[in-house]
Amino acid sequence: MAALEVVEFEEFEDVTERPYLQLVTTPQVFRTGPSLTSRRAARARMMKRRRRTLLALTLMMGLVILAWPGHAFGGVTGAGLPSDLADSSVLASGMNYVVQPGDTVNSIARMINPVDPKVARADLVRELDSSVVVPGEHVLIP
Repeated sequence: MAALEVVEFEEFEDVTERPYLQLVTTPQVFRTGPSLTSRRAARARMMKRRRRTLLALTLMMGLVILAWPGHAFGGVTGAGLPSDLADSSVLASGMNYVVQPGDTVNSIARMINPVDPKVARADLVRELDSSVVVPGEHVLIP
């Protein structure tokens, strides 16, 4: 920063010339505060903290998205089955199953819900009004 000082000389007062301009250096009073190198170092530390914070937030958001229950990430269907098992199970709700020789209510329930066949067995018994199945019988899967 520079300042200008107007210097008037008494000997030129009667002359119609402009006053003489002289460049003056900035006094030391204006040069207070931290030095340029310390300000640059502080800014570099601040930018480093911001980058670390941004990286941490990005990683946290990635973990939240991966942990979020959803069909694509192994969520649970309405029947309580994991979506990958529901897609791979042999029987689904609303299907018509023909009982094969050797089938029991328990084996059919395991085909419906391999994780928790007790729930499917209770639904089958309620649907059939019996816990016995006969080969060739048509069973509507609940």
